[in-house]
Amino acid sequence: MTDPTWPPDTPRLITLPSGRTLRGRGLRDPMPAGPLPEFGLYLYGRPPTLDWPNTWVRWPDFWLPSDRVAFRRAIREVLQRCGAQRVEVACGGGMGRTGTTLACLAVLDGVPNDDAVAFVREHYHPHAVEMPWQRRFVRRFR
Repeated sequence: MTDPTWPPDTPRLITLPSGRTLRGRGLRDPMPAGPLPEFGLYLYGRPPTLDWPNTWVRWPDFWLPSDRVAFRRAIREVLQRCGAQRVEVACGGGMGRTGTTLACLAVLDGVPNDDAVAFVREHYHPHAVEMPWQRRFVRRFR
């Protein structure tokens, strides 16, 4: 059995208000040292090939998810799993799509929609949620 928590020195960790922790990253970056994820959500144009359980949502770079129903289902699974497993959310660069997803997760975890982008920029990365339509998507997310 593995320890379901990320080591505290894991890069790009974000802790949601409920205390659930997950990792964001860019798939173009090298895999960080340390334990592998136990589950991942990947936001990309095509599904990545990985050695752990994962869900893929088609999401073109700089845009919004192609299937919003699949996106909502996927992030609800992430929210459930990140309380007990090492979970990561990743896109190509780890900022726009990943940041948008982390902001939507923050909304589901109790952060008001209008504050979610600022929450992710403060607790994950200052450049997260890159595009104006991604910020609008978070503000309207339910």
